Amino acid sequence: MIAARRGAARPGVVAPAYAERDERAPVRRHGPDYALLAVLLVLTVVGLIAVYSSSYALGYAQYGDANYFVKRQIVFIAIGLGCMFVAMTMNYRVLLRLSPLIMLAALVGLAAVLVPGIGVEQNGAQRWIQPSAALPALQPSEFAKLAVLVYMAAWLAAKGEVVRDLSLGVLPFVGMVALVGALIMLEPDLGTAVIIAAITGALFFVAGARLTHVLALASASTLAFVLLVSSGGYRTERILSFTSAEDDPTGVGFHTLQLLVAFGSGGLSGLGLGVSRQKFFFIPGSHTDGVLAIIGEELGFIGVVMVLLLFALLLWRGLRIAQRAPDRFGSLLATGVCAWLAFQLLINAGGVTRSIPLTGIPLPLLSYGGSATIATLSAIGVLLSVSRSAALGDLAREPPTRGVLRSAAPPGRWSR
Repeated sequence: MIAARRGAARPGVVAPAYAERDERAPVRRHGPDYALLAVLLVLTVVGLIAVYSSSYALGYAQYGDANYFVKRQIVFIAIGLGCMFVAMTMNYRVLLRLSPLIMLAALVGLAAVLVPGIGVEQNGAQRWIQPSAALPALQPSEFAKLAVLVYMAAWLAAKGEVVRDLSLGVLPFVGMVALVGALIMLEPDLGTAVIIAAITGALFFVAGARLTHVLALASASTLAFVLLVSSGGYRTERILSFTSAEDDPTGVGFHTLQLLVAFGSGGLSGLGLGVSRQKFFFIPGSHTDGVLAIIGEELGFIGVVMVLLLFALLLWRGLRIAQRAPDRFGSLLATGVCAWLAFQLLINAGGVTRSIPLTGIPLPLLSYGGSATIATLSAIGVLLSVSRSAALGDLAREPPTRGVLRSAAPPGRWSR
């Protein structure tokens, strides 16, 4: 990037097509991507229905109110849509200047969770902050995903070609991600740490990092993951529930097997909306990370495929925005949001179908949860903000990632 602007690109390296433009130049803003917005609203409505169907038994048993969880989810969605609207209407370039403050606030939140008297412990993990008994607990690690995404997108956009340098690009990147990951692991929350590592890894790759550096970091992350899982405790139990669930069907394997029973009961077309049997206390967290299994039981294979197609459409529109973003920062922001949604979808769906071990990661837009819902909708608001500055129609320029050019572009136009 820097070399391209100075007219001294390295031999054999093709500069991105946007390299000749001044990224600080004003860009005419237009309406957001209405197709993405429509898919988002459909998924939000589907999620609201799924939360109600999967939680009314639990709500009545624990709180004497069958609508307890769905009423709270409506509030969370309303707050999230408000945050999304604010993010969508503002110019995303404002986040460039605010990114250090956003990252600092995230680090303070992650550290505050660990302070006795401030952090709230639930189910053996200290991941929440509850300012008042009248307010729901907040999970700073969910908002840290957005903060890290914004900060790393700004940092990588500023680095340009320097990201390929080991001492100036790779090591600072590893240090920043490791700091956030360490704070989250102290809660502990391995699933969220994996998601943040995956998001930042995707950004690092598309920003133009050397493939050897990316592969080395991926290998090191995999090794660290294996060591953490092997350290014992609940992580080892989740591995055993994946590999040996049948050996202990009423113990560590209960959750995994009951999820599979839900999918198997649904068959092709499902038992019918609201007719799930597994939500009656057979699936722990049926309204959170197990909501896809309830959808599978009630709407069958067809219902699950329709949900996955909606997510595929959402991701396609998001990647299209990343491709047409007017600058490197906007492209990295859009790519990061898409990576966030895609990795959470894959990890959640993989866990509930026993394709990978369970992690407790919620399904974006469909699972119950305040912090996750608000953070996800805010991130999509940032994506929609980028779409308001994205190019309209088919343009010759490519996304500012990896320096790839369209075959239809005039040969040698951007090469040096």
